[in-house]
Amino acid sequence: MSDQKLSLPAMIAYGFGQISEAVKNQGFNTFLLFYYNQVLHVSATGTGIALAIALVFDAFTDPIAGSLSDKFRSRWGRRHPFILFAAIPLAITFFLLFNPPQGLSELGNVLWLVTFAVLVRAAMTFYHIPHLALGAELATDYHQRSTLYSFNTLFGATGGAIFLPLSYLLFFPTTAEFNPALLNKAAYTPWALFSGGIMIFAIVVCCLGTARQIPRLRALAAAPSVHRFSLQQLLTEVRQALGNASFRAIFFGMMLSTFILAVEGVLNPFMGFHFWGMTTEQLKFIPLGSLVGLIVSMVIIPAATRKFDKKYTLIGSALLVILNINLPIILSLSGVSWFPLPGSSTLLYLLILSAVVTSALGVTLYATLNSMFADITDEHELEVGERREGVIFAARAFAVKATASMGLILGGILLDFIAFPRGAMMGEVDADIIWQLGFLAGPATSVFTFFGMFFYMGYRIDQARHEAITLALVKSKRIPVGQ
Repeated sequence: MSDQKLSLPAMIAYGFGQISEAVKNQGFNTFLLFYYNQVLHVSATGTGIALAIALVFDAFTDPIAGSLSDKFRSRWGRRHPFILFAAIPLAITFFLLFNPPQGLSELGNVLWLVTFAVLVRAAMTFYHIPHLALGAELATDYHQRSTLYSFNTLFGATGGAIFLPLSYLLFFPTTAEFNPALLNKAAYTPWALFSGGIMIFAIVVCCLGTARQIPRLRALAAAPSVHRFSLQQLLTEVRQALGNASFRAIFFGMMLSTFILAVEGVLNPFMGFHFWGMTTEQLKFIPLGSLVGLIVSMVIIPAATRKFDKKYTLIGSALLVILNINLPIILSLSGVSWFPLPGSSTLLYLLILSAVVTSALGVTLYATLNSMFADITDEHELEVGERREGVIFAARAFAVKATASMGLILGGILLDFIAFPRGAMMGEVDADIIWQLGFLAGPATSVFTFFGMFFYMGYRIDQARHEAITLALVKSKRIPVGQ
C-alpha cells in the first residue's frame, strides 16, 4: 500500500502476542473436551454441544468486535485498547473454565462449561480480531505482510509447541494411577493459573512492543468513520464484504476445511493416547519436533509466495498437509507388517518427523491466508471507500467458528457412536473401537478437506492486482504517499 516498512522488533512484538491465542487453543483443543468427558464424565455429545454453543456465541461477537475497533478512535489508536483490556478477563475466565465447583451434576457441569467457554471466547475475540486487523495496518507492503503474518503464525505455533510439552512435564506426568496422565483432576488448577499468566504476558508484550506505531496508525485512520456502529450497519458491512469475489473464495474454502478440522480436533487427544499408544512423556517430543518445522517455514514462506504467489502457495501447502497427516494413519489402519507398533520408539520418531513437515507447511498456510485477507482489505477499501480491516477479519473468524461449532457437535456424536468409554485407561479400550477412532480421525473426514481447494481457486488478487489497487488508492487520496 505504501513504502512504510516495519522494524524487526515491532514485527516480533506483534507476533509474540499470538502466544496468548496459542495457549488458549491448546487448552481447548487438547485438554478441554478430554477433561469434561474423561475426568468429569460428561458425555462426549453433551460436551461437544456445549462447546459448539460457545462457538456460536463467539462467532456473533466477532463482527461486533471488528466493527467496533474499526470505528473506535482514541489517543492509543483503534486496536491497542481492545487488545490490552482483554488480557485479565481472558486469564480469569480460562481458570474458572477448568475449575468448576465440586459436586455439580452432569447437567451442572455442562452449564458451567457453556458459560465459561462463552466468556473465554468472548475475551479472546476482543483481543484476536483487533490484533489481526492491527497487522493489516502495521504492514502495508505486499510482501512484508507475508513476513509480518509469518511472525504471527510462527510465534503462535512455537508457543503451542512449547506450551504443550511444558504442560505435560510440569503438571501431567504419567503415573500408575493416572495413565493417560490427563486423568489427574488435581493438576488442572495450577496448570490453568500457569496458562493464564502466559496469556497476560504475551498480550502485554505485544501492546508495548507495537506502541511506537500508534502515532502513525492514528494518522492513517485520522478521519472519522463514515458510519456509526449499529446492528443494521454491521450487517450491511458483512454483506458488502461477501460481495468481494476473493473474499468469498477464501471464506467458503475455510468454512469447509474448518468443519473437518473441528471434527478431527475432538478426536486427536484420544488418538495420541489410545490409537498411537503414547504416554505424555512421549507425546511431549512431538510438538518440540514442530519447532524444526517452524524454522523451515521461515525459509519457505517468502520463497514460495514470491515464486508461486499467495494463492498457489496456500493450495499447495494445504494439499501436502492433508497427505502428510493421513499417511501414517492409513498405514496403521491397513496393518502393514513393517509399520511401527503403537507406543514404540520408532513410531514416535515417525510422528515427530510428520510433525516437522506439518508444522513447516501449516505455518506457511496460515501466514499466507492472513496475508491474503489483509490484501482483501485494500481491495475492499477501494470498493466501499472505508477501511474495514476489523470487519474483514471478523467475518473470516465467523466462518471458522460457525462451522467449527458444527464440527464439534459431530465429533462428540462420533465418539459416542463408536461407544468410546469414559475414564478409559490405556490398554483397556477394545481394538475395534480404536480402529474406528483412527478411521474417523483420518481418511473418513480428511477426504472432504480436498473440496476446499476448489473454493480457493476463485481467489483473484496477485501481486500485479495489488499494485493496481495500491495505485488507485493513492490517486484517490485515501492513502497519503509514504504513510
